[in-house]
Amino acid sequence: MANAYLILAAGLVCAAVGGELFVRGAVGLARAVRVSPGIIAATVAAFATSSPELTVAINAALAGAPEISLGDALGSNVVNVGLVLALALLIAPITARPSSIRRDFPVALLAPVVLAILLVDNRLSRLDGALLLAAFVAWLVAVTREAAGERSAAAAVLGESKPFRAVVESVIGLALLVAAGKLIVEGATEIARSFGLSEFAIGATVVAIGTSVPELATAIIARLRGHDEVGLGTVLGSNILNGLMIVGTTAAITPISVPLLQAAPALVLGVATVALSYPRRSGIVGRWRGGMLLAVYVVFVMTALQAG
Repeated sequence: MANAYLILAAGLVCAAVGGELFVRGAVGLARAVRVSPGIIAATVAAFATSSPELTVAINAALAGAPEISLGDALGSNVVNVGLVLALALLIAPITARPSSIRRDFPVALLAPVVLAILLVDNRLSRLDGALLLAAFVAWLVAVTREAAGERSAAAAVLGESKPFRAVVESVIGLALLVAAGKLIVEGATEIARSFGLSEFAIGATVVAIGTSVPELATAIIARLRGHDEVGLGTVLGSNILNGLMIVGTTAAITPISVPLLQAAPALVLGVATVALSYPRRSGIVGRWRGGMLLAVYVVFVMTALQAG
């Protein structure tokens, strides 16, 4: 048991150091390519931090169990906003850029709605998967065009640009974040078993949080360093990737058969968390939203436990 606590502690240290390096690297990359940190976060950082979900999705689809990847993607989306963003908001309010409000929030809000519509027949076919992937590509093209516009409009780069250092920091930070997730899951799972928790309960709580460690560390470190765009962009980008690209890829490989009623709680709470975090006209997401999002996350965990 002592080893479990040591493993958990090592995971937390990796999360702290990795989050610091990853945020620093993401901001450095944004300066090097002359685009906003929010765009880097919503694309590069979101792709990187969603790698655990993508790995689960592909492996589950190839193994003929795509339902696992659907549950992981939908559950991760609730964790990303209901827990990760909530904790960042409890530290201090977050200010969203107009471009993020216009581009990322609507897509993150509509993705679970589209999934619910496609699941009316209790199945996601290969055609449904192709539609989700097409929607993801459309969003990615919009982000790329905006990045190109920002780059061409930038007359000069503020601060010294060190792209090589930024890349190195990003890669090392990501590696530490991935290691942190694995260590936290391993250590916390053993501790949870010692308290008599069921495997499902462990999966709905410990494993879900562990696979979201990259987003969690990135969001909190970004908030502490005053880089709101990085934390918010990573969370929203990760949700868009989960709901469109990851689920779309899974369905394109192997059709998913899941009753809509079974997926409904995660879909409804996924919409609710994004709606609760939608900024006011000023672009500010208040600290009180963090408390409400945590309450939604608790409801999600309780629902998952009852379903198990």
